[in-house]
Amino acid sequence: QVQLAESGGGLVQAGGSLKLSCAASGRTFSSYVMGWFRQAPGKEREFVAIISSSGARTYYGDYVKGRFTISRDNAKNTVALQMNSLKPEDTAVYYCAGGGSYSFASSSYGYWGRGTQVTVSS
Repeated sequence: QVQLAESGGGLVQAGGSLKLSCAASGRTFSSYVMGWFRQAPGKEREFVAIISSSGARTYYGDYVKGRFTISRDNAKNTVALQMNSLKPEDTAVYYCAGGGSYSFASSSYGYWGRGTQVTVSS
């Protein structure tokens, strides 16, 4: 069992940066694939980034490639999302998720944080 808690959200101007963190409890964190998803008002939850259990593999949604970077520290049970060159369309609640398979589908993740709000002003 893993419990996840996001932090680091906030209000930032377009072009700015934020770093989200996700702290995980449980001794099995290093065995989980970790992902970041986001959900804007009135829209479905969408995939943002994924990182394999070892950290060797990462993948990003087309709309954040080149701007966002996902990383993890298995010794500290944390996963991070560095967000640069933020755009107003990045405004959403960002969720950290843990799962057993390297998948872009939110249904593949059994563990979710409560989310952190990111608002990008124009």
